[in-house]
Amino acid sequence: MASKMLDPKTLTVLITGATSGFGAATARRFAQAGAKVIGTGRRQDRLDALKKELGANCHTLNFDVTDNAATIKALQSIPAEFQNINVVVANAGGAVGLEPAQEAKIEDWDQMIGMNVNGLVYTVRNTLPGMVARDEGHVVVISSVAANYSYPGGNVYGATKAFVTRFALNLRCDLLGKNVRVTSVEPGLAETEFSIVRFKGDKEKAAAVYKGVKPMTADDIAEQIFFVCTMPRHVNINRIE
Repeated sequence: MASKMLDPKTLTVLITGATSGFGAATARRFAQAGAKVIGTGRRQDRLDALKKELGANCHTLNFDVTDNAATIKALQSIPAEFQNINVVVANAGGAVGLEPAQEAKIEDWDQMIGMNVNGLVYTVRNTLPGMVARDEGHVVVISSVAANYSYPGGNVYGATKAFVTRFALNLRCDLLGKNVRVTSVEPGLAETEFSIVRFKGDKEKAAAVYKGVKPMTADDIAEQIFFVCTMPRHVNINRIE
């Protein structure tokens, strides 16, 4: 007898970096299916637009995930009807620069470590106890094929994403026997604002990355996140590449 997929209306989903790309697409996918969505980001205007688009089922939080104190304060401010978070999509992150290691700017490296490593662990550490206590949850981390396949200029970005994947697998060990799932989603080439950020606003350089190929879209990735989160509770997709 087939197990039933989870009803999205039973989900309260926290998504970091919900102001663009995978995060915004994921917020839309869950909200359209009837889930409650908490979208976080640093751009208030984008958060306001998201809230207006998604309506009463959406709550937004404006803070920087790389600041642990700000993360704690923001999570404590969540209204009662959104407090029982049972999906956390730790999506905030990105790449900055593509220079070889000997030419890279250390501030770019600091920024990537701050977003992709610190931001991730602060998000997870501050939401995990609640899910464990409620005996229901799912942590989805956004890694990358760059975690597994190296390329020139991917030095620190690839290393941070390797951390993301390994952190997810280690979380799975710690959560054995708890009703909390963990999934590492590892996209390849997808056209979002990712490359514009990486090349610091140079749209020509960003567009060249996708020349001659049909890249995935943010919606393609959001669909996979939605899929793993609505699988029956006893099913855990460890990694999806």
